[in-house]
Amino acid sequence: MTPEDTDSDDDASVIARSRDQPSLFAVIFDRHSRHIHRYLVRRLGPTVADDVLADTFLIAFDKRAKFDPERSDARPWLYGIATNLISRQRRTEVRELKLRLAVGPPPAEEGHADRVADQVSAQALTKRLDRALATLRPRERDVLLLIAAEGLAYQEVADALGVPVGTVKSRLSRARGRIRAELGAFDLVKETSGHG
Repeated sequence: MTPEDTDSDDDASVIARSRDQPSLFAVIFDRHSRHIHRYLVRRLGPTVADDVLADTFLIAFDKRAKFDPERSDARPWLYGIATNLISRQRRTEVRELKLRLAVGPPPAEEGHADRVADQVSAQALTKRLDRALATLRPRERDVLLLIAAEGLAYQEVADALGVPVGTVKSRLSRARGRIRAELGAFDLVKETSGHG
């Protein structure tokens, strides 16, 4: 069986078959590495993200026999592994947030006035947001970024972090409060029906 033969299979099936055919695990990498890498770049910066991405998938490969076959989607599991690796890099994460505060976002491209105005507004907000994120407790930052930046639902975050859904909700609530205090009236994470 080739990776192309697994296109319609869910992650649990692919992971189960990869126990006998290790090369099939490449399908999981192909499906999810872009999302996990984006998350890692947001948290640790591009230099460290590549190494942590590799470590995330090496750990996942080594632990694939323990993957819960009842879960059709491996992404929350992979976010959990990545988040655990991030916890070993907390100083790097905070340093990356502070660096973005000092240097600022990349310069705006020449273009349409509305797009430039939007970028200027976003850059101003990004600076304040980075400062606020740097002040969060690591576990609160994990929950907030998995929900707000990665779009995971409460249950997916709970699965990723190995905590109850109630813990996810309370950490998110505390994070929101701290972010609101730092940003004023701006609400970073709005309630959506997909997260409840």
